[in-house]
Amino acid sequence: MHTRSAVMDRQSRLRELGLRPVADPTASRLTRVGRWSWRIDAALPAMGTRVAITAIARSSARLEEAVGRAFAEMDRLIAIFTRFETDSALSVLNDAGRLDRPPVELARALARAARYHRLTRGAFDVSVAPLVELFDPGTGRRPTRPPTAAEIAEARAVTGTGHVQASERGIRFSREGMRVTTDGIAKGFIVDAMAAVLEAGGVRRYLVDGGGDIRTRGRAEGRRPWTIAVRDPDDPSSFLDAVRPGRGAVATSGGYERRFAGPYHHLVDGASGTSPRTVRSVSVRAPNATDADALATAAFILGPTEGVALIDDLADCACLVIDRDGRRHTSRGWKSAPLDLDATE
Repeated sequence: MHTRSAVMDRQSRLRELGLRPVADPTASRLTRVGRWSWRIDAALPAMGTRVAITAIARSSARLEEAVGRAFAEMDRLIAIFTRFETDSALSVLNDAGRLDRPPVELARALARAARYHRLTRGAFDVSVAPLVELFDPGTGRRPTRPPTAAEIAEARAVTGTGHVQASERGIRFSREGMRVTTDGIAKGFIVDAMAAVLEAGGVRRYLVDGGGDIRTRGRAEGRRPWTIAVRDPDDPSSFLDAVRPGRGAVATSGGYERRFAGPYHHLVDGASGTSPRTVRSVSVRAPNATDADALATAAFILGPTEGVALIDDLADCACLVIDRDGRRHTSRGWKSAPLDLDATE
């Protein structure tokens, strides 16, 4: 049994997966670590969560410049991917059903989404926007009742990622009334882009945390490996496991993160039009955050058995699934790390 102070200390020293914390004001702290290196810890509220960077380098000026550029890249990409702003590229696409010469990032994200759709046998589906909007229309007011069977059927009639053609020349919907959401891929895509900016600025030791979509490289302070704690979906003060992504990424999908009317949450199965209830959370380790984000969503939709089987078939990927009864299901490649406070970020 942990005391409250011990729990708070664990939360301050462990990076958590699956947590959607209250957005903090802009925060940045630069400290010297050792004789030759500096560490920066910076955070901004964005994407409905808190996006944080921890990075280490020998030059404090290089760190500050690279981190500033990474957050600027985040802002630029959010403006493209958001479905809550009427002038974003995604909103223009959804309204018109086509977009000529789209931002290259949107075209590439949707092209990758199509590959995930095929790989997961339809479990990953960006075309579920009409279903998601039944629960979360983006008006600031969520419906007080679950949608009817007729409303779900009507929304399902205009879904199907196979009806989205995306290239850097243009994006087209072949079904009238289609809409897409990048909620299951954009955070990972943005975290990868932020990591690329850090590397372009000469930073090789970093952790980028997009509210549970996390990418790391190099080593933490004291040359310790970056260690990511996996939150217990039933108890915010507890952690079920930990993992070390190395030069890679980890992402978690959980139905507890955003709940809507009735038994529904933000993860929607396009095949049924409802929210799956067999899984509480899925954590996926992958080479990059885009893959981890999309695969965690797909494995959640597929359920414990099929979700683990999907990840087992993929090289350099692993997963931990917590089912609705709290049981653990792991893929063959999942390697737990010790939850040692003296060696964990």
